[in-house]
Amino acid sequence: MFQNRPRSLLWEAAHAERAALADDLALLDGGQWARQSLCGRWTVQDVTAHLTAAASLGSVRWFSSVIGARFDFDLHNDRRMAEHRGATPAETLAQFRTIINSSASAPGPTEAWLGEVVVHSEDIRRPLGIVRDVPLDTVTAVAGFYARRNLAVPSRTMVEGLRLEAVDGPFAAGTGPLVTGTTLALTMAMAGRAAYLAELTGPGVETLRSRFVP
Repeated sequence: MFQNRPRSLLWEAAHAERAALADDLALLDGGQWARQSLCGRWTVQDVTAHLTAAASLGSVRWFSSVIGARFDFDLHNDRRMAEHRGATPAETLAQFRTIINSSASAPGPTEAWLGEVVVHSEDIRRPLGIVRDVPLDTVTAVAGFYARRNLAVPSRTMVEGLRLEAVDGPFAAGTGPLVTGTTLALTMAMAGRAAYLAELTGPGVETLRSRFVP
């Protein structure tokens, strides 16, 4: 699996997931682009623009943007998303395609930015009924990182005191009441996506469910 693998492999996985998402986006109609994503108030088009923004800022520009927003990360994200949101879905997709192979990112472990692509791609696909079998190596790397660290999302805190076990791969973490499911469902739950709770089983599920903000 990807644990302790070179950063280059993690970036290759991120590039592959962006390319797969671009292929899915190319099939959408205007109404689908306007559909609400799983990412708060953002639409499918907004999340796509956010992914473009995330891959367009290196550390220096990211710090500059955050300071300009007075460390209001929601404002920072909204500003950068708007910057990369085209006037039409076609323009937004065209901009997204330009960063498919980018390895630019904010400071932090590469697993976090791979997770950004995996999670936001699902934020887009799930409401549209699009299913992708994310490579197990890829999603296992993200799951392992999320179980160990809080960064972009409070994933470790979300599952503290629980035992997670994937039914489709080697991922396992933690101690406590058991929660089982696919590696992707466990990853999305750690990222705070309640839509995936129904795919999890075990005595720890209700504890996990109680940690989601209504």
